[in-house]
Amino acid sequence: MKRSFMTTLPDKTGAFLQASRIILSHGGNMTRASYNKAVDAHTLFLDVEADAAQLDAIEADLTCSGFLQTAPHVKIILAEFEVPDAPGATIPVLETLARQQVSISYISSLPPQAGVVKLRLGLYIGEAGAVEGLLRELSSLCAVRILDYDAGEKRLDNTVFYLTFADEMRRLLRMTQAQTSEFIYHANLVMQQLENTGEHPDKAFGFVSRFAHFVVEHGGTGYDCRITAQKLTPRVNATVIEPPCGSNITILEDERTRQLLVIDGGFSYYKRQTMKLLRQLFPDFELRRREMLLTHSDSDHSGISGYFDTVWCTRRTADCFASEHLGQPCPREENPNMLPFYRLSNLIADYEPPQLRRLRHLGDRLPNDAKPLSEIGTFDFADMHFTILEGNGGHVPGETVLLDEAHRIAITGDDYVNFHDYTAPQKEFNQLAPYLARSVNQDSAKYRLILRALKDMMDGQGWLIFPGHGAILQRDQRM
Repeated sequence: MKRSFMTTLPDKTGAFLQASRIILSHGGNMTRASYNKAVDAHTLFLDVEADAAQLDAIEADLTCSGFLQTAPHVKIILAEFEVPDAPGATIPVLETLARQQVSISYISSLPPQAGVVKLRLGLYIGEAGAVEGLLRELSSLCAVRILDYDAGEKRLDNTVFYLTFADEMRRLLRMTQAQTSEFIYHANLVMQQLENTGEHPDKAFGFVSRFAHFVVEHGGTGYDCRITAQKLTPRVNATVIEPPCGSNITILEDERTRQLLVIDGGFSYYKRQTMKLLRQLFPDFELRRREMLLTHSDSDHSGISGYFDTVWCTRRTADCFASEHLGQPCPREENPNMLPFYRLSNLIADYEPPQLRRLRHLGDRLPNDAKPLSEIGTFDFADMHFTILEGNGGHVPGETVLLDEAHRIAITGDDYVNFHDYTAPQKEFNQLAPYLARSVNQDSAKYRLILRALKDMMDGQGWLIFPGHGAILQRDQRM
């Protein structure tokens, strides 16, 4: 087992040597030593591995020799604060320290860069249990990095861990301080959940980190999409864009009127790249009449909705967006176990709910939730006539399936995904998202019934199927 000691070095030559000999004499193994004269000229942090009896003997000997602090709860932390390069910007930080009765043993600042000053403070914290709360409060004011601390307290270890992790994510994702504070809050909830289940937090944060790096790395020149074009009817052509992650983006084009219907829009993080690609595929994109249709409310489907004046969706989908605009939880967030993962995912993907004034309701009646799928209305585009089916909440409330029975064409949203034919990046991402959200479905039992109903209607019946993710399923393929 390991124990951390915050020792006070006597002001004499050979003090560290003496402490080392004490540890060795009792069979201990020193695994970490940390000393920063700028923070405190006499404080040395030591991590020692040994069995319990040996550690007790080491502690007693160090105490008798005058090395241990008389108040073992005292913590000394070296922290770096990023504050705006503006008059009075450090005042809120200093006021917080004063209110918490934290002394400053060292202060230094680096020259301003990009409108930010990096302020390094050595904090002498005397009140037991105050460290975690203090760091959380300070991190709500500005970006905080912990440069050195006594690793002897598990809760402090955790606090420093997620503060450091949040700082890494802030830099990677270029989040604002408000977004970073929210990230820290939900990261802490994740850590608490995992500790309660006995799962090591490193696993979850490893997935979050991979998720974030994946999203960033596949932006810009890494936004490599599979693009498929297909003739649907005498008047309608379809183009499907499959990003590395996020929903498919299906564009229906009316050859006669040149109108466009864009179904789903991927992640908001890629909205500029997606719009650039749409303008390349349709050079007169801005001059055409164009509308959008969202199959459901998940954040990986509505990324480019802000570029359309008309966005079609079911009433329940619109209700989800309305709740988010009011700061209320969407259906996925009503499950407390899912909420922090979903919020972290949305922060990483730069999600914003669609503007409510742009929304138009699909269908003229509510679904029958006693059925997996029920008809709520119709929707026409060019020479296509769609029956609108709404699911009963298996994937998410408001989920939509569009069926053109005359042409045997189905647009399924995420009620069916063709995971058998993912691109390599899609396969990699698919290993991350379900873990973060715990489940991609709101109610897995209901979802299985919806999928079964779709298979009963279409499997092997010569339908051309456009899934929410994955390649188009051709008429001679089975679901």
